Amino acid sequence: MNRDVEQKIIKPRNGMAMLILTTLLILIFIAGIIFGAFMIDGGNEALGAVLLVVCILGVCVSPILYGGLKVVGPNEALVLTLFGKYYGTIMESGFYFVNPFTSYNNPAYTSALAKAAGKAAELGGEGLKKGSSTGTPKINAKKTVSLKDITLNNGIQKVNDIMGNPVVIGAVVIWRVVNPTKAVFNVEDYSEFLSIQTDSTIRNTARLYPYDFAETDARADDENTEKTLRGSSQEIAETMKNALAEKVEFAGLEIVEVRITHLAYAEEIAAAMLKRQQASAVIAARTKIVEGAVSMVKMAIDKLSEEEVVFLDEERKAAMVSNLMVVLCSEKDTQPVVNSGSIY
Repeated sequence: MNRDVEQKIIKPRNGMAMLILTTLLILIFIAGIIFGAFMIDGGNEALGAVLLVVCILGVCVSPILYGGLKVVGPNEALVLTLFGKYYGTIMESGFYFVNPFTSYNNPAYTSALAKAAGKAAELGGEGLKKGSSTGTPKINAKKTVSLKDITLNNGIQKVNDIMGNPVVIGAVVIWRVVNPTKAVFNVEDYSEFLSIQTDSTIRNTARLYPYDFAETDARADDENTEKTLRGSSQEIAETMKNALAEKVEFAGLEIVEVRITHLAYAEEIAAAMLKRQQASAVIAARTKIVEGAVSMVKMAIDKLSEEEVVFLDEERKAAMVSNLMVVLCSEKDTQPVVNSGSIY
């Protein structure tokens, strides 16, 4: 059995015209009731009774037509069913008249009603005891399906990266409904469905990459270094977007953008990883210092030899190199010692 419902866009009649027509019809029936009463009073009882009955039935039945008036706002859609069958979807904003026996379908609105009722039940007793007024929580959802861009803050969750390190990651998803018919009929609650799929996608994607590589790692010098969560957040967010889009396409949803908003080591290993990063930084700094010191010592010896300032044998060169390396690589200021005698 094919669960996918194909969307059928309908363009109903103008609602304002039907509103005026229905109101006039009710007024005519009311006038008919009055006229029928006068006919009965004037002696024409049979015709007056028939007219009176018809007009009374008309007054009772005509208000049903008001149920067919539907308002659709900008960037909204209305999905309708008739006696359990899909009737059609209104995609354009306006005031319309449809079959008065059709009913709207929006799981987000139904879910909001259920949550509001539960919240009111929980707060009702406590509020009465405290003497405060408690009302029904505000329902943001509507009977229509919103086609606007919506932001889903996925919150923060703990996952293990490819190295097995626990990482805390959070993301925000910008999405919208592009096929309201699929969103209503293919899943129970498309907003909850998206939230669950987002959690799963972020978890599955994050554990395919390491959080970061230490600078002492040989892979850090490779041009084709593997992507990392910290260093390639935009590329990984794009991967998350594509994976999530495939999962929610069945529900008529489009993923506009995925952004990683929070990324850090989990609390239990954060201190150890900080020490590792500090050690890596110290090693990298020392490496630069030694490279620079060796270059400066070589330049000094070569310069002295070229300009024939002083002639040093291999033993004295070694001593000079040792002294210069100590001076250049020391973390503290060195105290020079002036030799006033012979160097031999």
